[in-house]
Amino acid sequence: MPTKRALEAQDKAVYTTSSGAPVAEPYAAQRVGNNGPLLLQDFSLIDSLAHFDRERIPERVVHAKGAGCHGFFEVTHDITDLSCAALFSEVGKKTPVTMRFSTVGGELGSADSARDPRGFAIKLKTEHGNLDWVFNNTPIFFIRDPAKFPHFIHTQKRDPETHLKDADPFWDYFSLNPESIHQVMILFSDRGTPYGFHHMHGYSGHTYKFVNAEGKFVYVQIHVRKEGGFKTIDNATAGKLAGENPDYGIELLHNDVAAGKFPEWKLFVQTMTPEQAEKFRYNICDLTKVWPHAEFPLRPFGKIVLNKNPENYFAEVEQVAFSPSHTVPGFEPSNDPVLQSRLFSYPDTHRHRLGTNYQQLPVNRPLVPIANFQRDGPMAFENQGTRPNYQSSLVPLTYKPKPYEQVKHETWLAAAKTDLSFITELDFEQPRALWQKVFDNTQKEHFVSNVAGHFGNVKSPEVKARQLSVFAAVDQDLSDRIAKAIGHPSVKPLSVAPAAQAIRFQYNQSA
Repeated sequence: MPTKRALEAQDKAVYTTSSGAPVAEPYAAQRVGNNGPLLLQDFSLIDSLAHFDRERIPERVVHAKGAGCHGFFEVTHDITDLSCAALFSEVGKKTPVTMRFSTVGGELGSADSARDPRGFAIKLKTEHGNLDWVFNNTPIFFIRDPAKFPHFIHTQKRDPETHLKDADPFWDYFSLNPESIHQVMILFSDRGTPYGFHHMHGYSGHTYKFVNAEGKFVYVQIHVRKEGGFKTIDNATAGKLAGENPDYGIELLHNDVAAGKFPEWKLFVQTMTPEQAEKFRYNICDLTKVWPHAEFPLRPFGKIVLNKNPENYFAEVEQVAFSPSHTVPGFEPSNDPVLQSRLFSYPDTHRHRLGTNYQQLPVNRPLVPIANFQRDGPMAFENQGTRPNYQSSLVPLTYKPKPYEQVKHETWLAAAKTDLSFITELDFEQPRALWQKVFDNTQKEHFVSNVAGHFGNVKSPEVKARQLSVFAAVDQDLSDRIAKAIGHPSVKPLSVAPAAQAIRFQYNQSA
């Protein structure tokens, strides 16, 4: 079947330099005589070589390998009581969407089947600007302290001495930060190796806020659930695919969309009032914990359908830039410290990777006109013409207030909440339930085998014993089964403070 590229090859385009001058022969080079030196005046050759030398941009530090697609978000249920965001204003309303799925720790050429969390980023181009949901395929994460993030990512990268992946720093970090155990257990289950990119769920992970037209807010967690369920592959299949077709996830998504088998997700929101947050068993800003569905049920509000493949992967996937700081009226961040750090970190890395004016690239450009005092810099495609670049009385801008004026934000930062810097029994309740109540016998066998296959490569006896003590704090049988699989003696549980002794503090701070 002819590709779109082949069909468009007959568009009679004339080969030119970057400045538009026609060139008779792309392979020709101007020389002094038949065999003499090249001429510096040969702009066609210099233009080609100079651009080639610069056509690679820095790959993402995390989420380097990914797949992207376009589609739409549609409101299916009324949630205007929760949020005044324009994209939710009426049932049936559609908003253009660009999504990118990705592995987290691997390089640009790594395998789609690697055991790794998956990025699940959604750009919604609304009438009030872009709203980016920078989610993952797991409802929780390894850390809840932003200062730990660069250290964590470094342990997942190559060793500075050997330039090899190393199991010792990988497990040394986890054993030193036991709050990671919930995500570790999800990662080493079959959920850690999804079937491609578009057969998995997405989760906000962080707590956000919906704000309605009256200025009242509720805390929310968003779930993007794949129609047909979350499909996984086992460790052996993941390894086989890594060798035979490391790009199978990108290929699978492209082929399904090209064949009209459009991926679809249903969207749900969990809500929690500030009063409920005060009484909640866990800190609602703790990225290592989930909100129980029995207490905070899923409320449907929309769907996402992907129905258009990129025409140019670099322009539409490599250059797409997501950030949780790209918000719209009616949707706001919470005081989650990891989320707060991401609000700065994401745009900062985009400015480094793509340039100061990354928002002007076609894939990132909002649908609405931009009017502000930002000017110039590299690639200023739309530099706002003659409009003054300061707050002018001669040509004033209009300042449109948000749909709500008196928004009630938090007047406290952590009232009746546990201090996130301490490890207590609370950190093991949900991982224990995962092992004892969620995993069936087959999943338990796979988990032990998956952990042993990686953890068994650790050379440090201290790291092995420490991490086994973390597993034992979850469940002694779990730890003993892993210890037996790697030929290590049984280890006692890590000593942690009981839940009742969790440090609590309270003081006022305006959001």
